[in-house]
Amino acid sequence: MDFKTQAAPAAGLSSLAVDALLVVVVGQAVPAALDKPLTAMLNDAVKHGDFEFKAPRCLYLHRPAGVKAARLAFVAAADGSAKAFKAAVASGLGQLKALGVTELAVASVGGEALTSAHAEALVMATTDAVYVYRHTKPSAPAAPKLATVALIATKTQTSALAGGLRQGQAVAAGVGLARECANRPGNHATPSHLASEAKKLGKQFGFKVEVFDRKRIEKIGMGSFLAVAQGSDEPPRFIVIQYHGAARTKAPLVLVGKGITFDSGGISLKAGAEMDEMKFDMGGAASVLGTMLAVGELRPKVNVVALIPTCENMPGGRAVKPGDVVKSLSGQTIEILNTDAEGRLILCDALTYAERFKPAAVVDVATLTGACVVALGHHNSGLFSSDDTLAGELLAASRSALDPAWRMPLDEEYDEGLKSHFADMANIGGRTGGAITAAKFLQRYTKKYPWAHLDIAGTAWKGGSAKGATGRPVALLTHFVLGRAD
Repeated sequence: MDFKTQAAPAAGLSSLAVDALLVVVVGQAVPAALDKPLTAMLNDAVKHGDFEFKAPRCLYLHRPAGVKAARLAFVAAADGSAKAFKAAVASGLGQLKALGVTELAVASVGGEALTSAHAEALVMATTDAVYVYRHTKPSAPAAPKLATVALIATKTQTSALAGGLRQGQAVAAGVGLARECANRPGNHATPSHLASEAKKLGKQFGFKVEVFDRKRIEKIGMGSFLAVAQGSDEPPRFIVIQYHGAARTKAPLVLVGKGITFDSGGISLKAGAEMDEMKFDMGGAASVLGTMLAVGELRPKVNVVALIPTCENMPGGRAVKPGDVVKSLSGQTIEILNTDAEGRLILCDALTYAERFKPAAVVDVATLTGACVVALGHHNSGLFSSDDTLAGELLAASRSALDPAWRMPLDEEYDEGLKSHFADMANIGGRTGGAITAAKFLQRYTKKYPWAHLDIAGTAWKGGSAKGATGRPVALLTHFVLGRAD
C-alpha cells in the first residue's frame, strides 16, 4: 500500500478525483473551511438527523452530486488529537473497505493543523483495517483492494507529514509481522519458525543473528529455560539478534520476548476451554521480532539487541513436575510449584544472559499473567519497572504510539509470596497480586541494569468474534527505541 501526502485546501476537497474521500470532522458545527458542495451535504444530513458531531458517527454518500470523488464519507472525531483522528479514520474505513476502493484521500477539517502523529495514526488505522489472515485459511475473503492513501494537507505541512507516514509504515510493517507470527497455529509457528523469521530479518537488514539449539542452551547453563522445554518433542531455540546503529562502544537497549509457541500449562494442565488461544503465548517474542523489523526499516542511531527464548510448554513423561527444583543461569534455584507459570522461567535465564551486553536498559515483553488481565482488562498493557526514568520513557512512548500502558507497583512487600522451603524462590506467589509477584520474580534477575517488564496478556490478542493477534506492543517499543536514538 502506498501512503503519500497531497496538498489541497479544505475549500477544494470536492474537486479531488479519487475513488473515495474520507472527511474527518472535528468540532460541533460544520467547518467554515469546507467548500460549498460538502457544506450543503453536511448541513442537510445534520438537519435530517443523518449525522451528528459525535464520534464515531459516520455518513456515507455514493457518487454525490457536485463532488468528483465516487464515494464520500464524513466521520465525526471526538477532538483534534491523533488518537481521535485514528479512531475516526478506523470508523470511516469500516464504511469503505468492503467497497471497490483502490484510491483513498483522507482530510481533516475543523481542528488544528495535522502533525506527524496524525500521519502515523492514519497508516496504523488503515493497515489494521485491511489486514486479513490467510496463511492457513485460503478460503478467507480477499483483502481490500486499497492501493493508495493520500493524506490531504497544506503545502507547508506535507514534509512533516511525510516523515510521519514513513515512520507509520515501518511500525505497521512490524505490527503486521507480529500478527502473522502470533496468528499462525502452534504446529506452524514453532520455535524453529521464529528462528527462521529472525534469520530473514538478519538477511534483509544486515542484523547479526544467532540461533542456539538445545546443546548450546545446555552449555550456557540455562537450566530454568530447559526445564520448561523438556516436556515437548519440539526443540527449543534461543534467538539473539543484534542491530548496530550507533558506535559499538555505546551500550545497547535489550528487548526480551517470551516465546512460548504453545502453552498447555504442562503438568499443571490448563482447562480445555479456549486453550487454542495459547498459541498466542509467544506474543512477546512476536512483538520483539516486529520491533526489530521496524528498527531495520528506520535505521535509528542506537544499538538494539533482541533476545527470544522460545519453546513449547507441554505435559509428558519428561515434563517438569510441581515441586521440582531447577537451577537458573544466574545460579539461583527455583521451586516450580506450578508448571503453568512457565513464562517467567524462560525469561529469567534470558534476563541473566542480557548482562553480557552491558545494556543501557532491558525491557522484557510477555503474555505473562491472567492476573494482569483481571487488573487492567484489554486496553492497557501492564508496566513494571525498578527504574523511574525508564518507566517514564516507556509511558511516554505508549502515549505517542497510541499503544497504552499503565504502571503497576513493585513494592518489596510483594516479595514475601515467593518464599520457598526448598529453593531460593518459588515460581509463583499466592492468588492475589499475581501479576505483581510474577514481576517481582523477574526483578530478582535484573539487578545489574535498568529494567522494565511489560505484561501484555490482556493486549496481545483478542478473543471471540474478533479473535486474532493485535501486534501490540510493537508501536510502543519502536517509539521507545526511537526516543533513545542519537
